[in-house]
Amino acid sequence: MGRAAAPGGSGGGAPRWLPWLGLCFWAAGAAAGRGTDNSEVLPESIPSAPGTLPHFIEEPDDAYIIKSNPIALRCKARPAMQIFFKCNGEWVHQNEHVSEESLDESSGLKVREVFINVTRQQVEDFHGPEDYWCQCVAWSHLGTSKSRKASVRIAYLRKNFEQDPQGREVPIEGMIVLHCRPPEGVPAAEVEWLKNEEPIDSEQDENIDTRADHNLIIRQARLSDSGNYTCMAANIVAKRRSLSATVVVYVNGGWSSWTEWSACNVRCGRGWQKRSRTCTNPAPLNGGAFCEGMSVQKITCTSLCPVDGSWEVWSEWSVCSPECEHLRIRECTAPAPRNGGKFCEGLSQESENCTDGLCILDKKPLHEIKPQSIESASDIALYSGLGAAVVAVAVLVIGVTLYRRSQSDYGVDVIDSSALTGGFQTFNFKTVRQGNSLLLNSAMQPDLTVSRTYSGPICLQDPLDKELMTESSLFNPLSDIKVKVQSSFMVSLGVSERAEYHGKNHSRTFPHGNNHSFSTMHPRNKTPYIQNLSSLPTRTELRTTGVFGHLGGRLVMPNTGVSLLIPHGAIPEENSWEIYMSINQGEPSLQSDGSEVLLSPEVTCGPPDMIVTTPFALTIPHCADVSSEHWNIHLKKRTQQGKWEEVMSVEDESTSCYCLLDPFACHVLLDSFGTYALTGEPITDCAVKQLKVAVFGCMSCNSLDYNLRVYCVDNTPCAFQEVVSDERHQGGQLLEEPKLLHFQGNTFSLQISVLDIPPFLWRIKPFTACQEVPFSRVWCSNRQPLHCAFSLERYTPTTTQLSCKICIRQLKGHEQILQVQTSILESEREAITFFAQEDSTFPAQTGPKAFKIPYSIRQRICATFDTPNAKGKDWQMLAQKNSINRNLSYFATQSSPSAVILNLWEARHQHDGDLDSLACALEEIGRTHTKLSNISESQLDEADFNYSRQNGL
Repeated sequence: MGRAAAPGGSGGGAPRWLPWLGLCFWAAGAAAGRGTDNSEVLPESIPSAPGTLPHFIEEPDDAYIIKSNPIALRCKARPAMQIFFKCNGEWVHQNEHVSEESLDESSGLKVREVFINVTRQQVEDFHGPEDYWCQCVAWSHLGTSKSRKASVRIAYLRKNFEQDPQGREVPIEGMIVLHCRPPEGVPAAEVEWLKNEEPIDSEQDENIDTRADHNLIIRQARLSDSGNYTCMAANIVAKRRSLSATVVVYVNGGWSSWTEWSACNVRCGRGWQKRSRTCTNPAPLNGGAFCEGMSVQKITCTSLCPVDGSWEVWSEWSVCSPECEHLRIRECTAPAPRNGGKFCEGLSQESENCTDGLCILDKKPLHEIKPQSIESASDIALYSGLGAAVVAVAVLVIGVTLYRRSQSDYGVDVIDSSALTGGFQTFNFKTVRQGNSLLLNSAMQPDLTVSRTYSGPICLQDPLDKELMTESSLFNPLSDIKVKVQSSFMVSLGVSERAEYHGKNHSRTFPHGNNHSFSTMHPRNKTPYIQNLSSLPTRTELRTTGVFGHLGGRLVMPNTGVSLLIPHGAIPEENSWEIYMSINQGEPSLQSDGSEVLLSPEVTCGPPDMIVTTPFALTIPHCADVSSEHWNIHLKKRTQQGKWEEVMSVEDESTSCYCLLDPFACHVLLDSFGTYALTGEPITDCAVKQLKVAVFGCMSCNSLDYNLRVYCVDNTPCAFQEVVSDERHQGGQLLEEPKLLHFQGNTFSLQISVLDIPPFLWRIKPFTACQEVPFSRVWCSNRQPLHCAFSLERYTPTTTQLSCKICIRQLKGHEQILQVQTSILESEREAITFFAQEDSTFPAQTGPKAFKIPYSIRQRICATFDTPNAKGKDWQMLAQKNSINRNLSYFATQSSPSAVILNLWEARHQHDGDLDSLACALEEIGRTHTKLSNISESQLDEADFNYSRQNGL
């Protein structure tokens, strides 16, 4: 577009007093701008009448160029002889103007309207300090007027939002703020919010505000506000959608009110009643937290048993009445019915003729009967009574005589009758006389040690003393019965005492300890054993032995998780060895270095000079929460000099031994016997040791005190068995099933506290309700069992029930609650068993019965998978199907890799013997379709390897 110089300079119009001259100058300038083009026509007419300055009826508006479409600027003024546009300080060429002229009917003045077009190229070519602009200049005979400047900009809208809204999870009635910054654009984009693709109208919902800098604000979140929110940005060019933001309004659960206590679960006697509540006030929604605490509470209750009534004996007959009758009565008071019991059945009163029918004669009244008849009736009654008295006296005399004769035959000299009842009396008893076959063995020589005198209230500290105090132990006529000495504490738990288990004696034996877990003795030898029980030394190890030969077998330490598998053929033919296995329960000989901790017991197997031709499998329990990201676990062995050396790391590749780490145990394939243990080095603070927490309780003799002892020990069966043994000697009772606590290596301490003690029944000593244990003491708790003791006191001796909570928690860590609800009376206490699974009825199993897979089937599997084929060693596929994916080079060095893999399978499945899983693994490989779980005895090739159905095959 050409631009013309403005008359009188570029900045102003023609002088007011010379409009024609101004137009001429403008025309001359326009002609100069066109060059030789002189065809421009001057205005046709100029009003000669006086007028006013031009007044703009319509001024140009700001405009935007969309894509490549030009825009039109419009200007209208009255009165106006001529109107021209000026853009960016330069006049627009007259040819580019479109002019229209009309007459205003009301004023008679001339109205002129002018249009021009502005293209995208013109705007892009302009480079000025401000936007491209245009302005109208209108002339009248009095002068010029200028309109407002209208800017012209190229419209656009970028694709990407400067900030997309982000999803939120907020609680109900919380505030939701979704931020949105639309893409850059000209003109600026307008923002609209969509919820689930539907527009949001903030004017109709006062809870929603969309006016604050394009953000969406929901003042109080409602469940209905959950959904997908999208920010829409639009201008005259385009529309843009942001990423959707998912808003979830969740509701944390709340407890409802407790229900009423239920009726006692027993009709009579001691039982329990409960009440419950539900997490429905409100119920958790959209991932909200579940209610914390217990949903059910139980308390003990005692229901009064209904007692049916029973008649007392009849009363004496009453005096004979004038009607010749006498009465007798009885009452329903022996006992009287109570608690809903039945009333006595039958009559409470009886009457009968008091003269056996002689009172009435010929149906006449008594006063009409002759006196001699009455006298004869009285004589008969008198003589009858005398006869009955004589007979009764005779019977009594005979009975007394027979009783005295029978008493002279017995040889017991009872000094005090309280010996039969025990209790709190002072009593004594002597040994039996010789020759009396009705009492203790008459051939037994008197033993003065049996005589014991008890004075004052009897407080039996040892359970065996209670056994001596029973009537059966004092007057048992079977003197040759042997007694198994075992405390009532262990009987109530359902387990035997800590033990040393032995197989048969063999000519080639190794030294054994002199302590045994139980003893058989004659009744008369019990007393000295009980008196010396407290002086027995504490055992420092558990030990078991067994004799094994070429057929192999399994050696198990019951209730410890430790076992030893000797494969078939590991011992040469015609040789047999007494193999022993022990667990150190004293001070560990392995001293931790730096941050390293002991994760398992120290297990010794031997003899050390024994040589095996096939690796044996040793199973050792551990207490680590297995994770290669947080733990670096090592297998260590003690040398003959007593030093510990690292054998291998569990994650390392080695051909000397193999370690397979399961969640609770480590299975190790070894070639030599010795002492082994697992240690762990925490890599991060997230390393976790599994602790078993348990609470024991016992009451002091003749005291209102009750002691609670809370133990935190490594989660290995042998560690907890040691606690049980210690508590047995202290008379403790397990009050709640043990639980697992995940203790992190984050240096935070452990807190143990007693909560919810009944305030008016029990009290705890001040400042002892909460105890804190340092982190290092818990983290290295393998030294000795860690426990905290709490002393509770009853207000009255009548309180026999204890209900409270034991809270064990690590600061900024895991927490466990032990619910104690027990009776402090031993007779009413319910026993809790905790060794749910016995490792073996017999510690040593030899030959085929020790293995889950029959020997003939095992040979066929090895022959199949040890043979190489075009695809490689098939034993590798067997290992992978049994989740053995690491350190396969160890098996490659064995003469029969498949046999070693099956030995490892036997060690891992000694409890379940899951042959179905092994059969499925074989079927998946496609080399055999043998179903091991359905093997019949006829399939076995050798008679020596027949299995019974009791072994689960």
